[in-house]
Amino acid sequence: MKTVIYRQYGAPAETVEVIDVETGAPGPGQVLLHDILAPINPADLNTIEGKYPVRYPLPSTPGIEGVGRVAQVGPDVTDLKPGMAVLLPHAYGTWREGGIVEAAKLLPIPEGVPYAEAAMIKVNPASAWRMLHDYVAPQPGAWVIQNAANSGVGRAVIGIAKKIGLRTVNLVRRPELIEELTAAGGDVVLLDNADALEEIKTRTDRAKIMLGLNSVGGESATRVASALAHGGKMLTFGAMSRRPLLLPTGLLIFKDIQILGFWMTNWYQKASEAERNAMFGDLFELAKTGVFKTPVEKVYPVEEIRQAVTHALQGSRGGKILIGKA
Repeated sequence: MKTVIYRQYGAPAETVEVIDVETGAPGPGQVLLHDILAPINPADLNTIEGKYPVRYPLPSTPGIEGVGRVAQVGPDVTDLKPGMAVLLPHAYGTWREGGIVEAAKLLPIPEGVPYAEAAMIKVNPASAWRMLHDYVAPQPGAWVIQNAANSGVGRAVIGIAKKIGLRTVNLVRRPELIEELTAAGGDVVLLDNADALEEIKTRTDRAKIMLGLNSVGGESATRVASALAHGGKMLTFGAMSRRPLLLPTGLLIFKDIQILGFWMTNWYQKASEAERNAMFGDLFELAKTGVFKTPVEKVYPVEEIRQAVTHALQGSRGGKILIGKA
């Protein structure tokens, strides 16, 4: 099976390579997978660069999420059958054509869940789900504000919020995204600039916004925090602008705004198997009904990984880059 590896940390397009790995037949408790489909996430690229908090023993195969189809099962595997689609485990290294996996680590994907959406469900939709549920109790009609609303997490936030009765204020950097995200279910979509705060007050009828999601940093994070009501919480889970948080002291002292960090990996490390399966059950049901419609710009075969990585690093893409078969 063609498999992507990196032997040292560095620029992804220069560091990754493709090798052939002999998989053989699955042993007891194992499954042979084919047709793996996996996204290229920013965390994957940061891991190859050596900038991510988690470092795997080298050489290593990148990819923290993806799906595969069962090709063959080991002699004592009874709950998985050839042809079934399964969610791949954390730390498996999903940028590959196929491979051997412990059956107990695989989660079957229900019929009706789009294959590509399942491949991208462990990071962005899962992050959106946890942030919308774990910090401020969802109340029907309540507002949530986020920046980078056209990102994978941002689009998932819009879809999940609509499904559970929340309303969203969505900040974007390009005017052409306003109509697109409004059509996708965003209640208020505004340009992320100095005029946004007054517009938010007008468009939400001065609602008390208790939850803000920040993945940009800099002045954009200041706007998100400033839009929150007294005692509101802002979760930071990214820094697309590569700028630190810029927060007036008054927001902390007089408005009692809480600034928290969110990293999906922390949740996975603490959650029980039952908690993980319950979340995926909810996410699969949403995926079946078309809540997640993540734009995919291109799917590259494994052997074109350097072209795929170069494409994924472009800042003006219209969708995700995936590895596997379209």
